[in-house]
Amino acid sequence: MPRKSKAQRSSLSVNPSLAASKPARRRSEVSPETLAALETGKLATRNLVEWLAMDQLRLFTHLLDDLKLETTPELEQELESLRSVGVMQKSWGLGSLLARFITRHPRHPVILEELTTHPSDAVRIWTMTAIQSPTKLTLSQRLTAIRPFAADEHFGVRECAWMVVRPALVNDLPKSIHRLLPWAKHQDANLRRFAIESIRPCGVWCAHAPVLKAEPELALPILEQLRSDEARYVQLSVANWLNDSSKSQPEFVTSLCHRWLKESPTKETQWITHHAQRTLRKQGVGS
Repeated sequence: MPRKSKAQRSSLSVNPSLAASKPARRRSEVSPETLAALETGKLATRNLVEWLAMDQLRLFTHLLDDLKLETTPELEQELESLRSVGVMQKSWGLGSLLARFITRHPRHPVILEELTTHPSDAVRIWTMTAIQSPTKLTLSQRLTAIRPFAADEHFGVRECAWMVVRPALVNDLPKSIHRLLPWAKHQDANLRRFAIESIRPCGVWCAHAPVLKAEPELALPILEQLRSDEARYVQLSVANWLNDSSKSQPEFVTSLCHRWLKESPTKETQWITHHAQRTLRKQGVGS
């Protein structure tokens, strides 16, 4: 099924004036109309404030109603158990619950395919989690399944895309880096960014990768490919990768940055190497 554009999804689901309005800067400023649109799946969150203000459990219940799927006492109990957990744990929990709830449904694959283009970013995040939940998926299958979400127009969906597949990538880094290298060469900056962000040594909101902290050179094929990337979104990810590495392997980072500046004296490489050494400069190391 071809993915609908943002304009197509919005025009089918929400008042254009609401979608065009400025998002609130504080949770208390999120309007009742905006909350209603978020919690009925008609509007994607536009910043972290809206994400935190939205009741994900209410949205999940509304989604089940839309899909004409009946709740059970067991489901309601599990939903309630998620009410007090953190926002990311809640999101992963709802994705796992969605997978379990619809697995035996006769339209199971069709439902998941339809939900990949749902107007709500939260629903798309649950959907990617549900798709990734089978333990028998190969690394190749996981990457194929996550690709639409890694290229999603919504920043939150893209961020969750690398997080949900990262454990499988870190579990077999040589194979992962081989599989991700074509992504690092792709014309879509979102996919290039995914290739490096998903294997950061430390990362954000995820477990560290001890192998990469000890052997950062394993990621050189991807780092070299992106050392002069034109997109600031990708540049920042490469710089953050190297900044992560500088905390455990400072000599690797200073040596690599020095070589890059000699071999690739572009403004993009200069920006990356400068930003990559920010922690080292605070420690009085590097230039």
